[in-house]
Amino acid sequence: MTIPRTASAIRAAVAARDVSAVEVCRDALDRIGRLDGALHAFLHVDDRGALERAARLDREPPANAPLLGVPVALKDNICTAGVRTTAASRLLEHYVPPYSAGVVERLERAGAVIIGKTNCDEFAMGSSTEHSAFGPTRNPWAHDRIPGGSSGGSAAAVAAGMVPLALGSETGGSIRQPAALCGVLGLKTTYGRVSRYGLIAFGSSLDQIGPFARSADDLATLLGVIAGHDGRDSTSADRPVPDYREALSDDLSGVRIGVARALLQDGVEPAVLDAFNASLHELARAGAVITDIALPHASLAIPVYYLVANAEASSNLARFDGVRYGERVEAPTLTETYYRTRARFGAEAKRRIMIGTFVLSAGYYDAYYLKAQKVRTLIRRDYDEAFARVDLVAVPTTPTVAFRLGERTEDPLQMYLSDVFTAAANLAGLPAISVPVGLSKERLPVGLQLTARPFDEAALVRAAAALERRLPMPRPDAD
Repeated sequence: MTIPRTASAIRAAVAARDVSAVEVCRDALDRIGRLDGALHAFLHVDDRGALERAARLDREPPANAPLLGVPVALKDNICTAGVRTTAASRLLEHYVPPYSAGVVERLERAGAVIIGKTNCDEFAMGSSTEHSAFGPTRNPWAHDRIPGGSSGGSAAAVAAGMVPLALGSETGGSIRQPAALCGVLGLKTTYGRVSRYGLIAFGSSLDQIGPFARSADDLATLLGVIAGHDGRDSTSADRPVPDYREALSDDLSGVRIGVARALLQDGVEPAVLDAFNASLHELARAGAVITDIALPHASLAIPVYYLVANAEASSNLARFDGVRYGERVEAPTLTETYYRTRARFGAEAKRRIMIGTFVLSAGYYDAYYLKAQKVRTLIRRDYDEAFARVDLVAVPTTPTVAFRLGERTEDPLQMYLSDVFTAAANLAGLPAISVPVGLSKERLPVGLQLTARPFDEAALVRAAAALERRLPMPRPDAD
């Protein structure tokens, strides 16, 4: 039997004993073996552990397992007990966590098979997955292009069909941006919707774990598995989790979608604008009402984000000193040990730690960090006002298609502008999705971003399903 490619089809086939979980696992491992040499989406593939897990599922399949036998990849900043977790950093090159993240526990209860850990920018700090200490990931659509970041490995693995599902993490766009550039679905959940327990922290008031998939049905299933309260995460929201698959529909009648056109005046490539406008047309054909809105402070999201996120990173990454955490580099004195150990941070991580330390320092805190937090509040208020009139807010996910490897590594500002449309949702704590809506003339994917009210991920899944039926996405040659 041919192995199914979607999570829902795999689950049904394994449950019916038409195919075994071991056969599905071996097929995924074979695809990774054939394709990942060119892409470098994975940092670690747990062949033995995955096959053992699949064999246990075949012997004793759990009841009501929505991901029975489904291979899932995890971004390598999500802790897995007994499996190396590096955050793509030399400081954690040999770190093996003694516990698993909350989302990993939920995946295993749902019958999933964790196949391996995916590449990312070091400590999730980057927009291209070029800042991994272990080398960059390449885009399945064009191997000379970046896959986006920081969750580029997870996006590339799903886009290339190596796995049907993957998890990434978001601080300022690190799920949606690579999803757009790789032509897959990627969802950033409401802050507190998914547990952060076991996620290596970057910016604690911004970080969220979220899913990648190639269909709205698969995305809804994975979201339903990982969402929910976790008492080990003090920021986890104690709210019921709906059945997101019930929201799947091609009818958007009555849905009001606001477009912040003032944000699209500068720096957006024509191919991105064309695909964006075509997607709005299809949303209207599905019954949605398109209207213009204003988000007056959204243009300030990038400077605000890079002040707040880097300040939190400076604090969170202080623990990696070779004494508390991190691979220790011995030296004659304790000060020299700290210095040599922390010198192992990559260039981008060092840059962000230094910026964050500066804005938190005496004499600069009020002028930078405190002011950024005030503007952050204004950004959230803008969305609150918009959602009094509309149900969803639409903008392109990224201003450009995937750029070439090395093109922006020497220009941090241009690299940071890759997140110009995504950072606001993180600052406001709102759910947002990237949906593939077309290709440029160079056959590079373009994504549409939709943002919803807090905890209304169902509205995003519904819109994604409607677009999927009207704008079916081709697959890269790797598939």
